Amino acid sequence: MSQTTTHDIGMEGLDSLTGVDALCLFVAEDERPLPATAGYVDWRLCGALSRVLKGGFFSGVKDDWLLLPADGKLEVPRIFVVGLGARKALDAERLHEALAEAGKVLSRAKVASVALEIPGGGSLDDAARAEAFQKGFLPAFKGGRVALLTDKALVRLLPGRKG
Repeated sequence: MSQTTTHDIGMEGLDSLTGVDALCLFVAEDERPLPATAGYVDWRLCGALSRVLKGGFFSGVKDDWLLLPADGKLEVPRIFVVGLGARKALDAERLHEALAEAGKVLSRAKVASVALEIPGGGSLDDAARAEAFQKGFLPAFKGGRVALLTDKALVRLLPGRKG
């Protein structure tokens, strides 16, 4: 079972991710500008993710994947970006599927520690998001550490986490 730590969403949270192999971002095809962690990462990368989206190489459709280097602009060297499909179509089942698939892909890529924000904030209730993480992502991810970028309300629903 992976050790889970929690970090605030924002620049300070991103800067606190020392010793993490990869960052996993979830991007919907119909959500621009990029919200929350994806927006902060894009800002830190001087708009690199927005340029890829605008160019059409990656669009955020369901099962779309992108690997970006952080080029020293973040503590994390690799950024995996996962397409969620339409944000308005994201329900608890699709979130569970997306998180489980992300866990599998990150494990196949030999990621030992990952940071991520559980998508669906504002549209799915926190209990459904916490359950999708615990039952979808955690069983699929074979690495030893997960750093969650999250808000305080969701943290309270996650048993056994370290701050």
